[in-house]
Amino acid sequence: MTPFRRRLTLLGSTAALVAGALVPTQLAGAAPANAAASYEWVALGDSYTAGVIPAAGEVFEIPRDGCERTDLSYPQVIDRDLGSLIELTNVSCGAATIEDITFQAQNPIGRHLPPFSEDPDYPFPPVPPQSEAVSPGTDVITVGAGGNSLGFADMLFNCLQLGSGTGGVGTPCRDELAAGVPDRLSKVSRDYDDMLATLQERAPHAKTLAVGYPTVIPEDTSKCRYNDWEQFASITPGDLDWLRDDVLKPLNKVIEKSAGNHGASFVDLYDSSRNHSVCDSGKWVEGVFTQFPTEVAFVHPNAKGHKNAADHVSSALLEALNVS
Repeated sequence: MTPFRRRLTLLGSTAALVAGALVPTQLAGAAPANAAASYEWVALGDSYTAGVIPAAGEVFEIPRDGCERTDLSYPQVIDRDLGSLIELTNVSCGAATIEDITFQAQNPIGRHLPPFSEDPDYPFPPVPPQSEAVSPGTDVITVGAGGNSLGFADMLFNCLQLGSGTGGVGTPCRDELAAGVPDRLSKVSRDYDDMLATLQERAPHAKTLAVGYPTVIPEDTSKCRYNDWEQFASITPGDLDWLRDDVLKPLNKVIEKSAGNHGASFVDLYDSSRNHSVCDSGKWVEGVFTQFPTEVAFVHPNAKGHKNAADHVSSALLEALNVS
């Protein structure tokens, strides 16, 4: 039983994944129906927060703004569970960089990922920097970002191209890109520090939760089938090992360190999702495609992955607010 489940059990309720979930009874008593929620929560982040892919639910923004927030993403799951206690403002956006959160307007891409997919509504108007949703009245902030500032999507695409035709042998992507990774990680660190400082200035009394990334690549990459487009397609096992150990794990470490330096709490999703990678039978992260060749996912969490994130973020959120 997860910490979030234990907490909700003590409150005399069960959480549900789908819309229409029951609000925990004791929490509802603390904030009666039709009363204002007790705490203001702002959710910031990239596609691992927003949801984006069909396997993470339906897009609920009408009209679409290109950020692709889906109804089974973890902020929306938590909002249904704790909606009487916490008022959610969710401005997460697919493809957001840390800079898009901190200070610059973003041009959302929707589901426009050529050559894999084209979005008929693309291009979309810019959306404001996500930090503008934070105010002195904000009580808690969650932020999940860093992958796009690192350039992880571009690295995946390069690895796909470099691994094509190798038969799964060698480490062509590592050989091509490894030298640039330390500089990429250093930039993430600087940007993350700037972001957390900005959020603290905008909401001096808010609790900030820095949400890490889940397990994407298994420890045993022999589970991954070369040229399977519902896994990592033509990325070689050797390059998958490199991406896991030298790119994704260090990214989480950078986020955790920056959070610690700024008095924020780090929410670890990696350990709890360790046996649910893209290549596991019970996967919580989709591969390049959910269904090849019609439903592109480009390595994003599905509804089960967001459910796990909701459990852990909810527990950390309640603890930050000292709700028992």
